[in-house]
Amino acid sequence: MPVHEGLALYAAATEAGALGLPLLEVGTYCGRSTVLLADAARSAGVSALTVDHHRGSEEQQPGWEYHDPTVVDPEVGLMDTLLTFRRTLHRAGLEEHVVALVGRSPQVAAVWAGPLGLVFIDGGHTDEHANGDYEGWAPHVAEGGLLVIHDVFPDPADGGQAPYRVYLRALASGAFTEVSVTDSLRVLRRTGAGI
Repeated sequence: MPVHEGLALYAAATEAGALGLPLLEVGTYCGRSTVLLADAARSAGVSALTVDHHRGSEEQQPGWEYHDPTVVDPEVGLMDTLLTFRRTLHRAGLEEHVVALVGRSPQVAAVWAGPLGLVFIDGGHTDEHANGDYEGWAPHVAEGGLLVIHDVFPDPADGGQAPYRVYLRALASGAFTEVSVTDSLRVLRRTGAGI
């Protein structure tokens, strides 16, 4: 995530923290965006929640552009970013402000019952994963809370289209109104019911 998008995420998290509700991200990877959410959560006196299975998304698998062989567990032969994530939080001094939910987003969302001040969708970029993240977590965004979607590229030449289609779906629902655009980061506010 470029710095200016990170700053926009941090500003959204700071604003949403004022609702007094947890801030949640889908797609932890190694925890850089988690640090932004956790710092905003610490300031607001709320928790940052992060959901990830820590096996990497499709574009991070062997043979793909974003594959990092240093996060492959040599014992099982699969990516495992959990240790790197924990180290990131430790170095930032933010461990006590984060609840790490290790599992697949739809499964965790199915057992989640509380309202959230912010949901940041930055998980898998297939239609199946992006829609699953939206359908699982958008219903939990509180009135006035924020839905933040990363990697929204209107032009297919710039990137995958699944987050863009989820963004359009959220706007078309009438439940969310756009607040800001910072390159591929979109911030929407819940202004109505539904998804």
